[in-house]
Amino acid sequence: MAEKEKLRIELCMGSSCFARGNSGILMSLEEFAEQNGISDRIDLEGHLCLGKCNSGPHMTIGGKEYSGISDPDAVADIIRKALEEMDAESDIH
Repeated sequence: MAEKEKLRIELCMGSSCFARGNSGILMSLEEFAEQNGISDRIDLEGHLCLGKCNSGPHMTIGGKEYSGISDPDAVADIIRKALEEMDAESDIH
């Protein structure tokens, strides 16, 4: 059986986004992945700056950009939905 594609999650860890909530999002995301057994399904990557300082905290999940989301539950919901979409797409192929 082929290995499933990983969901790429990029977090801006520049000073502005870090202070606006991505520090907490990072910790919550790591905890969420471990508790839900999806650590092997995501590729988490931090960046020094993604150039979206005015609208931070900024992140990219599955190629879609998100700004201003500092609620860990909202991020978890986005990740769940993105993984479901990936699973549905892989079932089609």
